[in-house]
Amino acid sequence: MPGMKKTMEEYKKGDLHSGSKTGPVVKSRAQAIAIGLSEEKKEHKKNNSNKHAHLGADGSVKVSHSQVCGTMRMK
Repeated sequence: MPGMKKTMEEYKKGDLHSGSKTGPVVKSRAQAIAIGLSEEKKEHKKNNSNKHAHLGADGSVKVSHSQVCGTMRMK
């Protein structure tokens, strides 16, 4: 259920549940918006998680794919 659009479509149909599919149906528009924003945040984090340099277990810097390919924007 990625994104705000799909979340709001589920809310309008009456298929949006809080927590899981067994949880109660969301009846508040404000709660549906909060769920949609949360989903977008998760999706953004998932898509951008491998674009940054990370430290390895030994303390060495692991270079990201975008840095190797030269696709990072220079300031």
